[in-house]
Amino acid sequence: MVGQAMNAREEILARVRAHRPSAPVTVPRDYLPDVAGIDVVEVLVDRLVDYKAGVHRASAASLAEVLGALVASSATVVVPPGLPPEWFTGPVVRDSADAPVSVGTLDAAGVTVVTGCAVAIAATGTLILDAAPDQGRRVLSLVPDHHVCVVWTDQIAGGVPAALARLADPSRPLTLISGPSATSDIELNRVEGVHGPRRLDVVIATR
Repeated sequence: MVGQAMNAREEILARVRAHRPSAPVTVPRDYLPDVAGIDVVEVLVDRLVDYKAGVHRASAASLAEVLGALVASSATVVVPPGLPPEWFTGPVVRDSADAPVSVGTLDAAGVTVVTGCAVAIAATGTLILDAAPDQGRRVLSLVPDHHVCVVWTDQIAGGVPAALARLADPSRPLTLISGPSATSDIELNRVEGVHGPRRLDVVIATR
């Protein structure tokens, strides 16, 4: 049996090697590069809406007002240590290394977390968080039912390579978010909130 298994394995590998291209395959560095004529902001918005995320526009001056409306019905608003206090008009719970918010608190009903992001990928509608002070610990964006993420327009890259090139330190722990948490069963019935926030609101802000 062992000999037969090894023979079958070698046969499969031989077929794979036989069909390997003789010349290197040229793969474009980016299928949605940052070039003139491509509005990466609108592409990101289109992808986010397709993923059923809420999309909101704001300027630096109106950001506090927009955030206030998004968290108005929340029982508790949790923010990482690096978010500016002027973004919030109401009380917030600030997570910190000295006083980390417990998982139980984050998982309670009515909790909203507000974070920034490191970079956003227009082509895939993905937000990348790298645990910087304005984003905080990964648990903040993975446990609460409602996540509000602020993305500045100058943080939006066209595609994956361009986005990764913008990361200050690619070795930091990265969280990639593409819409609210969702999964489907064998009959393709969509269920949201199983593995993370059921609601994702993205604020596209202009400095």
